[in-house]
Order: sequence, then C-alpha cells, then structure tokens
Amino acid sequence: MDSVGIGLIGTGFMGKCHALAYGAAKAVFGDVPTPRLELLCEVPAEKARAMADQFGFARATGDWRALINDPAVDIVCITTPNKLHAEIAIAALESGKHVHCEKPMALTLDEAETMARVAAGAKGKTIVGYNYIRNPAFRHARKLIEEGAIGRVIHFRGFVDEDYQADPDLPWTWRATRAEAGLGALGDLGCHMISMAVELMGPVRSVIGDIRTVHATRVSPDDGTPRPVENEDIASAILEFDGGVQGLFSTSRSAWGRKNYMAVEVHGTQGMICFDQERMNELRIYQNAGDRSVQGFTTIMTGPEHEPYGNFVPAAGHQIGFNDLKTIEAASFLRAVAGGTDAYPSFREALEFERVIHAIASSNGRRVIL
Repeated sequence: MDSVGIGLIGTGFMGKCHALAYGAAKAVFGDVPTPRLELLCEVPAEKARAMADQFGFARATGDWRALINDPAVDIVCITTPNKLHAEIAIAALESGKHVHCEKPMALTLDEAETMARVAAGAKGKTIVGYNYIRNPAFRHARKLIEEGAIGRVIHFRGFVDEDYQADPDLPWTWRATRAEAGLGALGDLGCHMISMAVELMGPVRSVIGDIRTVHATRVSPDDGTPRPVENEDIASAILEFDGGVQGLFSTSRSAWGRKNYMAVEVHGTQGMICFDQERMNELRIYQNAGDRSVQGFTTIMTGPEHEPYGNFVPAAGHQIGFNDLKTIEAASFLRAVAGGTDAYPSFREALEFERVIHAIASSNGRRVIL
C-alpha cells in the first residue's frame, strides 16, 4: 500500500490536530504509506470548503455520510462532538473503512460496547485517540518499571486536572448535558489517565468511586436562565489492578491554575517514578541505591535515546509537543492499516477504559468489579 486516503469529520481543536498529524506523518517517520488528505467534512458546507483549504484537504463536504461512502477515503477520522461518535463510527465500519476515533468512544457504555462489537466483525482497523501514552518520556517510564528500576511496584497515583470549568460565571454549554457530552470530567480528562494507568499497571480489577458536580447550574447564553449541569466536575476513585496493587485516581475540570496537569506517580520497593504532562519532556526517578547522603530525584530530559523523539528533533532539550504525540499515533495507525495488523488501543482495548470511567461514575462509594 503506497498511499492511504484520509477523510476528516470535524475541524475543532482535535480536527486540526488530526490534520497536522496525518500531514506530517510521512515526513517525520518515512516508513509509513503516504497519507492523502482527500476529503474534509464540516457544517455548513461553506465552512467545510474554507477549512479544507486551510488544512490542505483536496475536497470538502457538509455530509459525513458522503465522506464515509467516498471510494478515495480509506481512514475516517472522527473528531466531532461525543454524541456523534457511535453513529459515524459504526456506519464507517459497515462501509469497510478504517476508523480513527477521538475519545471518549461514545456517550454511554452501551454505545461503546456496540462500537466494539461491530469493529470485531468488520474488516477495517480501529484506533482511539489516547495520544498521551505515545509520549517518549511516558514510554521510558514504562520501560524502567518493566526493567525493575524501582523494584516491585506497590502503589499508583494518577491525577488529571484542568481549569476550563473552574469559573462559576462561565455560561452553560452542551458539555453540561448527558445527551450531548455524556460524562463530564471523566469523559473529557479522566479516561486519559485510565489509559496511562493501564499502560503502566495492567488492567483495572475494581473501583470505588465518587463524583461531584461543583456548579449545579450555569446561566444559559440564550435567555439568561439557570440551566442544570448534568455531569461531574470532579471524580475520584480507589483502583485495584489485576496484580493486586492499589491506586488512587482523581480528575477535575474545576481546578484553578491547572492547564493540562496529568501527573503520574508509580511507587516501588526501591524507588519511584514521577511524570507530569505539563512538563512533558521530563521524567523524574528516585532510586534507593548508593550513598544516602547524595540520594535524590534525577530528572531525565528526553532526547533521541527515547524513541521516537529523534524522528522529530536530533538533540535532547529541544523538546517535542502535544501535536507531535498525535503524529506518533497517526503513524502507528498508518502502519497497522498498511500491514494488516491491529492498532492500539483499538475499540476492543479502549472499551476497557470506558468500562472503568463508567464504573467510577456509577459507584457511589460501592466497590464495582470490572
């Protein structure tokens, strides 16, 4: 397969991210088929044409069904609001397309299970947009843990916070409704931390969760009346992993000062590893070895030794960024499509992340076995 046709549905923050990623994948990695930016979908059609010109797509449409039925499109990228994910993904798979869907998979666990079931019987490959697990610093953390650099793992802590809903005076939006957004902080942010936790610790066995809505109502921008916030601003949980190790999890969209605080601590019998996405080119490790009088945390600055950092920048300290992580993800999907192999996380694996966040949302302090 020399080239792969890309169809993009949605042109917001993540739509642009996908366009940049597929546009750069060949230049960065070289070993992937050439992505052809074939068709972009947005509404209204005038906006679709303008964004296609900006993003470098050959054609535009205002009808997502036309995109998934276009013979030049091989991969359908879904970066729409959450409520459209399931319908578009299922239709694309039934049309024989490969699907690159942003997280969360769907509004409800039932929808996500249906998506995974359809994908299991479809010829197209699937991947869900958990790009943070592509970070070379994060991948190095996993390698160090597997090699025993901190001994036997005994505890996990994961926090993911932002402040985009911290201000009580912000107006009501569709993100406050179950019918439009599904879960709140768990669907927007927390699922990313679950993907990272599973990557480092293995599957989650059980959760004891609690969720809170900080601002019960917000003012409608249309008529100035208070409207209810139906999903959670904050969620916390005690996790138990399949290996028996316990973990703590917390996520908030109302944490002033936090922009993309995605912090992981893995504690072991001989040390610990710390990572924070706000300082995404650094990894910190403490090892209980040698002279105690000079022991302390070591900061590892990512560089070409931490693949695939070197594909972007030839020298340590120059740093890669958020959009580069999506380029790594896009390249992995292109390889899977070209080689006929499975991508990660496919709908099958990502469904397990969905199970965890929905279990936390429904727990109400009870232990939920997954």
